[in-house]
Amino acid sequence: MVSVPSPTHGTHSVTAVEQPPVPVKLVIAGGFGVGKTTAVGSISEIRPLTTEAAITEVAAGVDDLSHTPGKTTTTVAMDFGCITIDPTLKLYLFGTPGQDRFGFMWDDVVEGALGGLVIVDTRRLDDCYAAVDYFEHKDIPFAVAVNAFDGEVHHNLDEVRWALDVSDHVPLIVFDARATGSVRDALLVVLEVALSRAEDTMTG
Repeated sequence: MVSVPSPTHGTHSVTAVEQPPVPVKLVIAGGFGVGKTTAVGSISEIRPLTTEAAITEVAAGVDDLSHTPGKTTTTVAMDFGCITIDPTLKLYLFGTPGQDRFGFMWDDVVEGALGGLVIVDTRRLDDCYAAVDYFEHKDIPFAVAVNAFDGEVHHNLDEVRWALDVSDHVPLIVFDARATGSVRDALLVVLEVALSRAEDTMTG
């Protein structure tokens, strides 16, 4: 609190205005049913905005449900949530649809993003190739997070890195999309990579 002179009443107190947190956009991507919507829902401080539709018999014939038999809905546009990391930083999270047929929406969802988190199910590594290729092609900093379904990872991280053919500078971690702290740590990895890229750009 700061005291400033008043021309008529001596001094009065003025409370300094707090600066709002810096907004940062991050994208959560990956294949169908890997845990994108779950991750956003696990950490968002607001009720997440989802654009989920029921999986019809026709869609079930297109999308592989063998590893997600209980899945009855799918994201058709995006998921949205947010989380305040500290008083200076607020993350806005945008989850992409997982199916290739909704790929035309990616450019709109990703526009303005500082970085991305590609979620991987090691039982279906080929489902995340498109997301990895997209971020590499767009030169957007990203990290790869292996979702430990039922606490299990079917391939070690070296095998996953080799299978995805991602360079050593791309962080590769294991996380649990259902656990708030685990999702937070994964997002902080993305943030660290993105900020490091920004610093390199400025100093280079």
